[in-house]
Amino acid sequence: MADKRILLVDDDLNLLDLIRIRLNASGYQVTTAAHENEAKRVVAQQQFDAAVIDLQLVSQDGITLMEELHREAPELPVIILTAHGSIESAVDAMGRGAFTYLTKPFDSRELILQIERGLEKSRLTGELNRLRELVEEKRDFGNIIARSQPMRRVLDQVARIADSAATVAIYGASGTGKEMIAKAIHLAGPRREAPFLAINCAAIPGNLLESELFGHEKGAFTGAIRKKPGLFARAGRGTVFLDEIGELPLPLQGKLLRVLQERTIMPLGGEQQVALNARVIVATNKNLKEEVKKGAFREDLFYRVHVIPVHIPPLRDRKEDIPPLVEYFLRRHSQQTGKKSSTITTAALQKMMLHDWPGNVRELENTIEFALAMARSGTIGAELILPAKNGRGSLPTLKEARAGFEKTYLRDLLKATAGNISRAAKLAGKYRADLYNMLKKHGISPGEFKD
Repeated sequence: MADKRILLVDDDLNLLDLIRIRLNASGYQVTTAAHENEAKRVVAQQQFDAAVIDLQLVSQDGITLMEELHREAPELPVIILTAHGSIESAVDAMGRGAFTYLTKPFDSRELILQIERGLEKSRLTGELNRLRELVEEKRDFGNIIARSQPMRRVLDQVARIADSAATVAIYGASGTGKEMIAKAIHLAGPRREAPFLAINCAAIPGNLLESELFGHEKGAFTGAIRKKPGLFARAGRGTVFLDEIGELPLPLQGKLLRVLQERTIMPLGGEQQVALNARVIVATNKNLKEEVKKGAFREDLFYRVHVIPVHIPPLRDRKEDIPPLVEYFLRRHSQQTGKKSSTITTAALQKMMLHDWPGNVRELENTIEFALAMARSGTIGAELILPAKNGRGSLPTLKEARAGFEKTYLRDLLKATAGNISRAAKLAGKYRADLYNMLKKHGISPGEFKD
């Protein structure tokens, strides 16, 4: 800890001296600045591991100073000290790049704890940057947003396990980005030049899913007019991603278990085993341990896939990621629609920070896309963020009304069929895959409705 350098900026000389003494006692090297110009000068001359900046300085506010310092040191974790303690100033600080904030008067132990967390953030940032460099040529992964500690821990884990060949089980609610993390694991490891092949186990009927996974020989079943290699064979030395593994029918669970145990595949109608060389990553929004207890998931298969578990936190538990996610979605959807880049008001950002986001990142993206479509200027206000439906004197748009009806209909349909996708698709007059895509759009899991 003795080599960690902290910049302390406050125009209150007594407080400046007191904090310096406390941080020195904890082993930090502290440089103090009583004026913002002095702070800019020292940052230009030397590197710091973290900064503590008062909100109210001599001639400008601490958030503006922080933004100027970030031009010299973009990854510098900054803690803002404020005597106001308002949600608005805190949200503004976090939205503009602060690591966190503390309200005066504060306990010096809390300040030291936050500094330690900020330093840990810097360490994990190095791993995140390594991941981004590895995947830059393959895919735009600028949307791996990881300002929060929970997501940085996930990406730290991704960096650690990327070189392993062990099976990975990714757990997370709908809309948290499980497939994105699976791709990051693939692209950060030695298999990055080989294929990444994904399949959704809930979107394809069981009889077809077996052929998709393992392949078939010509004449293996009606309609098998030619030989077709399965997903495992086509992946070669790449990665196979089995999404919604909890929806895999029990008979197929047994066959998948045998494949993972023996590392060989037998195509339908075949007589010769095919070696399995691919790494397997699975994902689910279910608690597989509970599914095992209910008899819906084989215990032996659970232990085969649950080798390296990765848990993606819901958005409500990583709200530090909301401001950069909002910025990313604003930029991306503005580019897609050809609109000029929009800005978002502090009140609108505050409204999003206070929301629980049951649909997670997918819901947040939909919210931004809606707001951009409805905005009459280049500024998005709070009235366009999560607008109340059917409020007094107001009506939803036709798009909103259709979406609301569709979501209610889907939930009623799954209740009536106890979560059976095949029966639900038949009642709705839709293909199973189309129905599953509709469920995914609304963040609805069939497992919620199963008896």
